[in-house]
Amino acid sequence: MFSIYIKELKSFFGTAIGYIVIAIFLLATGLMLWVFPGNYNIIDRGYADLEGLFLLAPWLYLFLCPAVTMRMIAEERQNGTIELLVTRPVSGWDIVLGKLFAGWTVVFIALLPTLVWFVSINLLAEPEYNVDYAQFWGSWLGLVFLAVVFISIGIFGSSLSKNQIVVFILSALICFTLYYGFELLGSLFSGRIAYSLRNIGIHEHYSSIARGVIDSRDIIYFLFVSTIFAYFTKLRVKK
Repeated sequence: MFSIYIKELKSFFGTAIGYIVIAIFLLATGLMLWVFPGNYNIIDRGYADLEGLFLLAPWLYLFLCPAVTMRMIAEERQNGTIELLVTRPVSGWDIVLGKLFAGWTVVFIALLPTLVWFVSINLLAEPEYNVDYAQFWGSWLGLVFLAVVFISIGIFGSSLSKNQIVVFILSALICFTLYYGFELLGSLFSGRIAYSLRNIGIHEHYSSIARGVIDSRDIIYFLFVSTIFAYFTKLRVKK
């Protein structure tokens, strides 16, 4: 598994595409938070918080995570190397988890520079450092878990086709459906049905963590959904 993990990281950062994908994510986020006026802009909001980041990042993940994962299995199938990989003395789980951890590591690296903005709002606050730390770290942890789920979905999408463009679109659609589709569906109903539908989707659980409340049920949900898609990917690889 470790050799596959290292191979995927080298493949991603061995070309300019890897750096461009991360740069686009950070540039788009930075512009929306600090330059472009609007609801996400920290200066316009007048509050020393990064709520705009945690509202914006999940939507940018719909681009980032499929872009990171679209080549992981699709390229193996296209080049004919997937057959060589599965005949090596590695299990299907080794293959899937190696690629999963590599994809998650890339997104985690993309998230790290956002901590600079956390330092910035601490200095901008009046008085200094008058910031809700629990909400920030809860929300940031939510982005980490959200990345695990989206990367799992992206790798599953990569196993569905040899065409990386098709894979990107499929992965983005599945991520959007699970993230916000059930939220929209729940809005058509009321009462317990609406509550149940929203709880199936990712948005409800991410919003809960983003409030700074670390609930074990939300963490279990993220890990469960990630495991389900990793298992589906394992079945596809074996097939």
